[in-house]
Amino acid sequence: MTPPPNAASLPDLLSHAGSQLTGGQPAAADRALRLALSLEPAAPDALCLAGLAAHLAGRAECAIRWFARTVRLQPDNATAHSGLGEEFRRASRLDEAARHGRLAASIEPGDVDALHNLGITFYDCLEIERAILCNRRALRLAPRMPGPHFELAEALLVSGRFEEGWNEYEWRFRLPGSPPPLPSQLLEGRGLAPPRQWDGRPMPHGSRLLLVADQGFGDVIQFARYLPLAEALGPDLIVAASTEMVPVLRQLVDERRIYEDWDSVSDFQAWCAFSGLPRLFGTALDSIPAVAPYLDADPELAAWWKRRLDQLVPRRYRRIGLVWAGRPSHGNDRNRSLPLHRLAPLFELDKIAFVSLQIGSAVAEIGRYFGKAPLINLGPEIADFDDTLAILHGLERLVCVDTAVAHLAGAMGRPASVLLPFAPDWRWLLSRSDTPWYPSLTVHRQVKPGDWTEPLREITELLKTR
Repeated sequence: MTPPPNAASLPDLLSHAGSQLTGGQPAAADRALRLALSLEPAAPDALCLAGLAAHLAGRAECAIRWFARTVRLQPDNATAHSGLGEEFRRASRLDEAARHGRLAASIEPGDVDALHNLGITFYDCLEIERAILCNRRALRLAPRMPGPHFELAEALLVSGRFEEGWNEYEWRFRLPGSPPPLPSQLLEGRGLAPPRQWDGRPMPHGSRLLLVADQGFGDVIQFARYLPLAEALGPDLIVAASTEMVPVLRQLVDERRIYEDWDSVSDFQAWCAFSGLPRLFGTALDSIPAVAPYLDADPELAAWWKRRLDQLVPRRYRRIGLVWAGRPSHGNDRNRSLPLHRLAPLFELDKIAFVSLQIGSAVAEIGRYFGKAPLINLGPEIADFDDTLAILHGLERLVCVDTAVAHLAGAMGRPASVLLPFAPDWRWLLSRSDTPWYPSLTVHRQVKPGDWTEPLREITELLKTR
């Protein structure tokens, strides 16, 4: 790593910092910028670059401080306004985020990144039409830029405009850092012609279709409903999926057709990601397939878990499942998950025992639980989705955030209440308490960002009345 030129001039230090930022080295850039600011503490260019370095290093408060100093000294600095907008958006300070995002876009109407960031902010504000407009403007300037295409897809899908939304959703694999649906090494050494992306037409006799269970566990569960439809058009299909998803997928396709590692995948002539199937089948709001339950628990395992719950849950107590946190690495986890103590209104209900299906680091929060209602921790005993399906089978209802267990309950047709952040993922649509993807689910939405008061009040009243 090249050290910053200690005796260099301000322009040399700024040039060095800029090259380090371009090379993905924010810490090295920060050292050069500190030297630059020691030479000229009120240099707007140095302050703005310091904000970018802090942003890339994940130091939000520092980034806000540097960007704010920049715009005080240079009110027409679009980059600093856009940076402030993005930091405020991540901190759920949406009014400030929108204000600075608008300023950036008005100062530099041709700045595609500013328009892209403003589009994301408008989505988070649930100003969906403005989000769509921003992303369309960005795409007029940069038609091949993946980010605005993907953000446009989410805004169209969440508002129910599926036809155009599915087409835009195809840009997801071109996003920076997005893993490709097929690894580059899959065909190495096989001497095969590159497979084509499936167009949804019947497969020719003797041709094999590969379906890739891409994205998160919840996505795989949601789109697994298309497997029977795809198999009707490609009877010799095979599926590539992670080991965790096998208990789900083997209910819909012969387990011998499921491959858990790429090295063992047999020859195929066409492929499609699970998340591309809604587009190929022309899915609209009134044509979502498999509205009836398409997953179920193993009867013997369900009976075993019922006996286990009979031992753990006090007699005559209703059994309500609970999951309050998703996977921490999820891009929107800070908005969709909540700490256990925020569920306190539920824990005052009489004759209800909460059965925790929570896994991961959030399980530790149970050690600090002192609520009135019994809370039974099954997390350490859950080995896989077979166990989760079996436990759900024996519960009256599930209360959960937007994570894979919600999809499991919906795919089983089990009642569940899903807590949604103010700006939900596209699949939950807008302003409705139900979902056409899973008729057995009820969704409870924040009425303002970060505030779980109203959705928890709704669930509390629901559990009281039932």
